[in-house]
Amino acid sequence: MRTHRCGSLRASHIGEEVVLGGWVHKRRDLGGVIFLDLRDRDGLVQIALDPGQISAQEIENASGIAAETVVRVRGVVRARPDDARNPEMATGDVEVRASSLEVLSVATRQPIPVWRPKGEELPSEELRLRHRDIDLRRPELQANLILRHKLLQRTRATLSQRGFLEIETPILTRPTPEGARDYLVPSRVSKGQFYSLPQSPQIYKQILMTAGFDRYFQIARCFRDEDLRADRQPEFTQIDIEAAFVEPEDIFEAIETVMVDLWDEAGESVNAPFE
Repeated sequence: MRTHRCGSLRASHIGEEVVLGGWVHKRRDLGGVIFLDLRDRDGLVQIALDPGQISAQEIENASGIAAETVVRVRGVVRARPDDARNPEMATGDVEVRASSLEVLSVATRQPIPVWRPKGEELPSEELRLRHRDIDLRRPELQANLILRHKLLQRTRATLSQRGFLEIETPILTRPTPEGARDYLVPSRVSKGQFYSLPQSPQIYKQILMTAGFDRYFQIARCFRDEDLRADRQPEFTQIDIEAAFVEPEDIFEAIETVMVDLWDEAGESVNAPFE
């Protein structure tokens, strides 16, 4: 249904016909020509709806369109006039002259804003969590999840290049005594008995090492029933690494390589070895 993402358009696309899908971020009506800022996870692009190039019905639909309405737009990428370019937008040198506008889902009044002026406080956390699907549209939260994806992919690539295998271990297991209480899951087939959610995959580390998987890692989900503190929460993810036939310096070097690559993925530079 789309040929490009909204935030991907650049001057190199000028003259191309594109089909975009996204959320209406903002609408401006300037003397008959309607401008929409269309948003997806890659960013914003300006859509120009000119009565001379689009049907009267589509102009009418656009004139009352609400923010966060989902639309699909077909049009041609054009250069913006010099005095209308926006250097603060990655797509600020171009706009899409629409030839058709299709409304896919009409938005009602939003309980929390997706966009807010700089310096304006966020709505309360309780309200944002109640409307989590809308809160997750905020660019800063989307950037966090996109960065997390990139970091996990970089972790996998780095460790795979070093001969580590990614192996997933069971979630329903037996208790592994550690510093916190276990979360318990009742068993339907064995009445009166319970599974334990892993605080970390300790048992399976030992099985895999003795089975000959001499280098393994996993992006492990961990569950710990403990009181909340600033640095503790009921579930979290850890990069779990195990290796055999190694000495401490081998482990230090492997972990440093992962950390250097993760910081590089985030756009920062750190030097190894660490103190």
